[in-house]
Formats: sequence, structure tokens, C-alpha cells
Amino acid sequence: MTEIEQRNLVPLDQLRWKVDPATLPFSKTTDLDQLTDIIGQSRGVEAFRFGMGIDAKGYNIFVTGAADVGKMGMVRQLLSNAKRKRHTPSDLCYVNNFKTPEEPILLTFDAGQGQKFKKDIEEFLEDIKREIPQLFESQEYINSKNALLEEHDKKTRDFFKGLEERVKEAGFVLVNMQMGQVQRPDIVPVVDGEPTHLLKLEELVEKGRFPREEFEALQEKYKELKDEIDTIFMDVRRLQKDVKTKSEEVDRLMFMNTARELAMTLTDAWKEHEKASKHISDMLANMSEQLDIIKMIGQPQAGPMPGMQLPAINAEAVLHPYGVNLLVDNAESEGSPVIVESFPNYRNLFGSIERAMDRSGLWRTDYQKITAGSFIKANGGFLVINLLDAIAEPGVWQTLKRALKTSELEIQTFDPYSFMASTGIKPEAITMDVKVVVLATTQLYHLLKHFDPEVEMIFKVRADFDSSMNKTDQGVNEVCRLVATYVDKLNLKPFSNKAVAALLEHSVRKSGRQEKLSTSFPVMGDIMAEANYLADSVGAELVDAEHVEQALEARIYRDGLVEEKIQEMIDRGSIFIDVAGGEIGQINGLAVYSTGDIMFGKPSRITCTTSMGKEGIINIERDAKMSGPTHNKGMLILSGYLRRNFAQDKPLTLAASIAFEQSYGGVDGDSASSTELYALLSSLAHVPIKQSIAVTGSVNQKGEIQPIGGVNEKIEGFYKVCEAKGLTGDQGVMIPESNVKDLMLKQEVVDAVEDGKFAIWAVKNVHEGIEILTGVAAGARDEDGHYPENTIYGLVDERLVSLAEGLRNFGKDTNNDEPSSSRSNDEE
Repeated sequence: MTEIEQRNLVPLDQLRWKVDPATLPFSKTTDLDQLTDIIGQSRGVEAFRFGMGIDAKGYNIFVTGAADVGKMGMVRQLLSNAKRKRHTPSDLCYVNNFKTPEEPILLTFDAGQGQKFKKDIEEFLEDIKREIPQLFESQEYINSKNALLEEHDKKTRDFFKGLEERVKEAGFVLVNMQMGQVQRPDIVPVVDGEPTHLLKLEELVEKGRFPREEFEALQEKYKELKDEIDTIFMDVRRLQKDVKTKSEEVDRLMFMNTARELAMTLTDAWKEHEKASKHISDMLANMSEQLDIIKMIGQPQAGPMPGMQLPAINAEAVLHPYGVNLLVDNAESEGSPVIVESFPNYRNLFGSIERAMDRSGLWRTDYQKITAGSFIKANGGFLVINLLDAIAEPGVWQTLKRALKTSELEIQTFDPYSFMASTGIKPEAITMDVKVVVLATTQLYHLLKHFDPEVEMIFKVRADFDSSMNKTDQGVNEVCRLVATYVDKLNLKPFSNKAVAALLEHSVRKSGRQEKLSTSFPVMGDIMAEANYLADSVGAELVDAEHVEQALEARIYRDGLVEEKIQEMIDRGSIFIDVAGGEIGQINGLAVYSTGDIMFGKPSRITCTTSMGKEGIINIERDAKMSGPTHNKGMLILSGYLRRNFAQDKPLTLAASIAFEQSYGGVDGDSASSTELYALLSSLAHVPIKQSIAVTGSVNQKGEIQPIGGVNEKIEGFYKVCEAKGLTGDQGVMIPESNVKDLMLKQEVVDAVEDGKFAIWAVKNVHEGIEILTGVAAGARDEDGHYPENTIYGLVDERLVSLAEGLRNFGKDTNNDEPSSSRSNDEE
């Protein structure tokens, strides 16, 4: 190994952060106190508590963070001790609006009073159902009715007194004529002892069988008597109406006296509540107007055919309009409500107005069918929803915004078929005071802000939860206590200090930085449950490190089908990867693949060819429309590097094409830009690159190697390829020096490095990297600005000069081949 390779080797102790179980202050998790606080999220917790405390309008809370940090669990924990208001929110009731039934009235009561009001109304209606039918069967009522009927009969007799005698003397007789449903008195003449209608007598006159003079005399007499009878009939009708009116007044008076007496307790109990007291008065007044049907409670109904009877009138149906719809009952609640709506569709959030089909087949509704949603039930407290679930439901997001902006909610049914209902209602709006907590990923939050500028006005507090925390002694101790908490919460076997050490090391690896711990604690809980299962399957009393390692390996195996298939293609030669020898203009780059569940790294061959031309650096991926903008930017930076180092005294004239070989799914990211630059320098200098070394790292125009992501997965991916082809001791990976602190390699890779079978190099710039890859000195400019001969940069500079001169000479030769007439024209 050359001096520069030795100098840039990453020390063994920096390849992986390890926990000595002996340094942990416990032997198993039962020795630890459980954790009650949220750890590693001081910024998000502080913002959330601020949002909970402030009562100004628009200060709803938007919780953001990665999907696996356990946002919902933390929100539940923070809200469990929240007391937004000292008093419990009010009860809400809807009652009938007797003047305008389509606009139900909202009654608001102190907590528990809504239930009492409903019960009082129900008791009153039970009294009505029991007492009123008896009232109209009482002797007092019958006597009052009989008195009215006797008075009516007496006056009727007075009207008809002497009329029959006069009719008889005039040769007529009184009869009743049926006119529709009304009978009217009439008279007909008596001829030969038989009543005969005038029309029949007229026919007899026409036939000469009855004297005309006598007929005409009867007609005159008929008119006189008929006028008198009609006058008497009208007087009788007026008398009947008066009697009916008086009868109704008696009914109403008796009902109201009884109803007021029955409602006395109800009226006294709610006289201080203005709207409730008015509703009780309106209810009694409406009952007196609907007395005819109330009187029939429990009575059989006459059928459409004589002798046919229908079932008795149902009391519940008659008294239904007088009930109370208790929309929200907080009788058993204490303090501010906290509601987590897991299914935030329109109905579950904002309530609905149900419909029922009547006997005629029409959909109908009323105030009793108004239902409350979780948004209303959370009034005075907190409502928690998931943004992705909410915005996927029709009408939910717009209604939520409108309610939060106006602080009011009008319950309606979000139903495309609501027009089929023959009756619609518009309930009185509810004043809302809800603190809404919305959970989303950071990406979704920014996307929503971009398309909906009102988000910032409605959600003025953002609680952003981090995916990692500082790896301090305190942080390590807190994670250990959290493991003990999960053991108790999930009813697991105790974990040994070695198992906890394995979990801590995995946490650091998942965070991607040696100085951080991952806050993906729900995922850690899943790993613990899986390790507990493995320990239980072998009858172990404790969960040890081996069980944790087995659980982690099992996770990789379950999700590793794609990685395995790619490795098989490399092993059988379908994907070209060399891990030995040297090649000009060819290098092993490292790419990270993500299947959603896991990430893994695999090498990719990158090649470069250079020639004389003016095209500059040709990005084959870009020309094929298979690269993203970040990759394209990295390629353009290569031109800047060449201009800075080799085009200060000459034009940069070359044609260089760079490609990811066997790439069919697209390329993005700039982590391979330094790799592409090494291939370009190798092609220009005509010096081979060691194929036993894979490279990752981005580069800037000054030639500095910049950090990249997924460094552990990339190293492990190349290690697996080398292991499959046979470890020789010359193989390894070259990474940016700034990524050394991110190393958390698997133990098998660390062991291979320790045994001298594999190596990890860290470089700061292209100068160091090209020397490791080629074994040739990079070279540095002297005072005259020239690079030393037989160095990489000297050879590159020499090649660029030859390409420029070759292009110039080629142009001259082309001009010399032109016709003389053309040359003379140019000279002129």
C-alpha cells in the first residue's frame, strides 16, 4: 500500500461507534426507572406547548416530521395533561322552531344541564301522554260539552219553532237535502198526501195532469218559505260555528290549565334560561294549536271504509316535535375535551342531518335527526387529525378552514343525493372554539402551503419534530430508560444491557451520523417486539444482543429481494463490475437504491471517452433524458473544474462523453460527480484506474470533495460484491473525509478491515483521490504555471494541449483543401 493510501486510511475505531455494555449502569432493563417525558424533541415540544397555551384566533397547531418518529404518540402524551380551559365545555341541544320548523333552534347549557333539560322535557311529555287523554274523558269535560250542546239545541229549536206549522198549513213538508257532505233543510209540496218535488209537478203541468194556476201558487209560496228557511239555516250554521269555537276554547282552556299545571316544575326550573324558557312557552302554545291530534293519543282511527279501524294513534309520533335533540353531552366530562379523529370524513368530523323515508316513499328529515361530529364534540378543547386522511375526503378541508376562519359551524349533510329529500333544514349555527392539531410529513406540509396560502393564517404554530437527537450521555441514558418503558408497555421479556447496547448502535446507524441517535422510537419498539419473539421461540429468559441482531437481519432479509436479485446479476456477469485490475476511463461508482422499506448500495460502472472536438463534456444520461437536475448540475461542475485547472493559458477544446453503464431507471444526485471526474482525468491522462476501489462523493469547481448520503449502505454494497467475487486485500471504498463521522458500518465489514481484507479511504480533494486510484502522483503547478511531467495533471494538461493543437491543425488542413477562388475571396 502506497504512502498516500496509508495516510488516507480511515482508522478502525472510526468505522463504527460501539457501546461497551459494561459502561451501561444496569444489567437488565428491570433495573431502570421508566421514562415519562418526551425525549429528543425539545424544539417540537416547546412549540406545541406554546400552541396549546395561546388562545388567540388562528393559533392552531401543525405538527410535522418524519412518518416514523411517533408524532401521534407524542401529541397524545402532550394533550393528556393539557387543560385549555378550567371549566368543562357547554352542552348543546337542538329543539323545534315552531314558527319556522326548517330552522331548528340551538340551546346552550352548562355541562350536564343539557341532559337534565332533556329529561325534564321527556317527563313533561310523559305527563301529557298520560293526563291529557284522561282530561277529555273526565266528567267535568263531558258536562261542559253537554252544556254547550244543550244551549245549541235550544237555540236551534227556537229557530225552527213554528216553522213546521206554517209549512204544513201552506201544503208543504220539511225534508233534508244532501249536498256533498252537508245536509240542508228544504221543503216540497204535498200532492194527494204524497211529497212531490216541484220539478215533477212541472212535468205534470206540461202533460196537463196538474192545474197550472195551482202550480204557480205553490211556486210563489215555495219562494217565500225557502227564503225564510235559508235565513234560518244560515243562522243555524253561525250558531254551529259559535258552538264549535266555544267548544275549542273550552278544550284549549282546559288543556292549558292542565298543561301549565303539569309544566309548573319545568317552567320554574328553567325560568333563568331565557331561550329555554321561551321554548317551553312556545311548546305549550303549539300544543294548544295541535290539540285535535293530541286528544286522539291512544284512540283508534277510523278507516277509509265503514266499520274499518286503523291502529291507535302513537303518542311518540304525536309528541315527537316537542322532544329535545341532545347534540353534545358533557355531563361526564372533566376539563377540555381531547378528541383524536382516526377517520376524518365529512360526517365523522362535522356531523350530519340524517334522513328517513316516509310511507309515501319520500325522504324527510327534522331537527331530531341532526348528529354531531368530532369537531363539535371537541368544542372548547382539542381535535387531532391526520392531514393526509383529511384532504383525501371530499369537502373536509374547505369546511374545516371555513369553520376555523369564521369560528362558526353550520351542520349540513355533504351528500350529492341530498336534493332527493323533500324537506331540508338549516340549523342555527354553532359558535366554535376548537384548537385543531393537524399531523403531516414535512414534505406534505410545504406542498400544502404552496397550493393553499391560507394555511399560515389558520395554523400559526408549527411544531416540527426531529428525526434525530444528540448522542450525549444524558441522551443515551434516556433511550435506555425508554427501552425499559417499552418492555413494560409491550409486555416483553427484560432486555439485557448487551441487547440495549445493540439497540443504541442501531439507533446511531439509523440516524446517519455518529454523534446522533435516531428518534424513530416506534420503529425501535417494533424491533424490540421482534427480538422478544425470537428470544421466546428459544425459551430465553432475557432478550440478548444476539436476538436483536437476528431481528435486524430478519428485517433486511424480508425486504431484501430486490437487493438479492441485483447481486445475483452481478455475480453471474449480467451487470458488469470489475473488482480487480486497472482500466483507463473506467471506475466503480456507488449508488443507493431505496425500496421504501430499506436502503442498500450497489456499485455501478461509469465510463468516459475523450476525443478532439468542441462539444465539451457530454452527459449521456442527460441527452437520453434519464438524469435529474442535481446530476446534471454535478456534470456541469466538471467543466468548471477543468477550466480552473487547465484552461488558464489555452482554450478548453475537447469532446468527452460520460455514462452510467447499464443504467435503465434514471439517475439523480451529485454523489457521483467526483467519480465521473476521476474517470475523465484517467481518460485524458491515459492512466488506468484501479477497479478494486469504488468511489463516492460530490465535487465542487475547486476540486474539494463534498459529503454525500447513504455512505454506510454504499460501502456495504461494494463489500458484498467483493466478498462474492473473493476478497483480495486490495479492495476498498474511497469516501469524502467529511463523511467519516457518519460511518456506522456493519460488524462484518469492520472485521474485514481489521483483518486487512478490505479498506476505507477518506479524501479531502480530487488531488488525493486520483493518486489513490491510479498510484501516480497528481502533480502541482510550478512558478511558471506548469505541471510536472509524468504526473496525472501534467499528462492531462499535455493531452488538452495536443487536442487543441490537433483541432487547430485540422482546421488549417481543411482550409488548405478549399478552392483557390474561395481563398482569394477571403483574402480580399
